[in-house]
Amino acid sequence: MKFWSNKDKWITSSFNTLVCLIGCSIGDFGTILYFQIFTEVKSVLVIMPIAIINGIITSIILETLLLLRSMNFQDSIKMATGMSMISMISMEFAMNITDIMLEGSLVLSLSSVLPVLIVGFIVPWPYNYWRLVKHNKSCCG
Repeated sequence: MKFWSNKDKWITSSFNTLVCLIGCSIGDFGTILYFQIFTEVKSVLVIMPIAIINGIITSIILETLLLLRSMNFQDSIKMATGMSMISMISMEFAMNITDIMLEGSLVLSLSSVLPVLIVGFIVPWPYNYWRLVKHNKSCCG
């Protein structure tokens, strides 16, 4: 159990997870809001994959920008893409499934945003901790 008890790694991995959450939320929420306001499309099967893809793209962009402080562009984008994909995918699915469970569809509402963000943070956090301890690499430089 010593593996899971490194307080410093939990703190660092929480920051990594928060950065990923911010990036994913921008693309995910933006997509959901677009469909909610500007289209008649309400199908989860249409909106969810687009929201997930956009969330992953915005997260990669944000993490790449942060990594540029300590490495070149090519290495930054490679690390942002490779190191975080499992975290981003699990985060995106957790956020969207939570929204569907709370709202019955993918919509932004004051009552669902906070729970969606909390679940989106909690689900990938242990993986981000494990990755940080095992590889000693942080997604955010």
